[in-house]
Amino acid sequence: MTNTPPHSEVAIVGGGPIGLELGVALQRAGVSFQILEAGTIGNTIAWWAPQTRWFSSNERISIASVPLLTIDQSKATREQYLNYLRGVVSQFDLPIRTFCRVQSIETAGNALQLISSCHDQTVTYTAKNVVLAIGGTDFNRTLGIPGEQLPHVDGYLRETHRYHGRRVLIVGGRNSAVEAALRLHHVGAHVTLCHRGPSIPEDGIKYWLLPEINGLIRTGRIEAYFNCQPERITEQSVDLKRHDGELITVDCEDVLTLIGYGQDKTLLRNAGVELIGETQRPMFDPQTMQTNVPGIYVAGTAIAGTQTSHYKTFLENCHDHVDRIVADLTGGNYSESEPEFMKQIEALPES
Repeated sequence: MTNTPPHSEVAIVGGGPIGLELGVALQRAGVSFQILEAGTIGNTIAWWAPQTRWFSSNERISIASVPLLTIDQSKATREQYLNYLRGVVSQFDLPIRTFCRVQSIETAGNALQLISSCHDQTVTYTAKNVVLAIGGTDFNRTLGIPGEQLPHVDGYLRETHRYHGRRVLIVGGRNSAVEAALRLHHVGAHVTLCHRGPSIPEDGIKYWLLPEINGLIRTGRIEAYFNCQPERITEQSVDLKRHDGELITVDCEDVLTLIGYGQDKTLLRNAGVELIGETQRPMFDPQTMQTNVPGIYVAGTAIAGTQTSHYKTFLENCHDHVDRIVADLTGGNYSESEPEFMKQIEALPES
């Protein structure tokens, strides 16, 4: 749906998996709601490179008790999951307004006003309660070095086909960088990897990626520079500086800076939500998910702020946020629907 009511009991900011799952739960509870999404449905997933697969198994990322089925029972791709999310929206006829960015949230009597920019128009929505399911990967982190704004430098892996036969330098040493290095190698790119650490960190790389990347580096099929960081990017090369001060120039035609992502704090700050800790995560009651601002809740990976290289909050361990919020809004008691399954997810996360 594109038409959303001007007033509802709950406004959900964010049309990703948790926002949609919460919408279905509120619908089942008889609570009126609207979903406002700054981009498209599942916007963060939409900017993944084509055919990127989830690290999590399908049952861990399915929502609203709707099975996520793939034809070969493998983990879902970007395209399969976006198709799945669209199906959930259609199946439940969820009231969602896409490309509608909430700029600020203000108190107006007993309600909250959401001042939004929708297709170049300012629109005000009102609700008794607001849930911020805005995620935590709004922008790519930058190096802050000369040349980073050149057109051949990107903080995201795009369509892999375009890199065939090209010399690509990938900056980073975690899962995103390693997966990109492998995919581009297999598509026919000449890949060089630059990482500030002494090696690919075994404790943070998915087990199915680690043997392959290490093998390709050992045999020289992927060139790797460790204990170094980029100092300057030009149209034809990148200057790397080792920790001992040695300078190395690497010729390349494309540069991918895959060094992590950050959360946009603007809406949280504008709404008066207190941010705490190194990651500047929102303060909230873990039992109800309500922030320090009465009537404003937070859900999904948004609770973690800007996560560092050791991510701990993923879609797969956020599903209980939905039940906690619905219980608080309806005056019910929260009870974990699948406690043993959630314990397994906490102990052995796949993301």
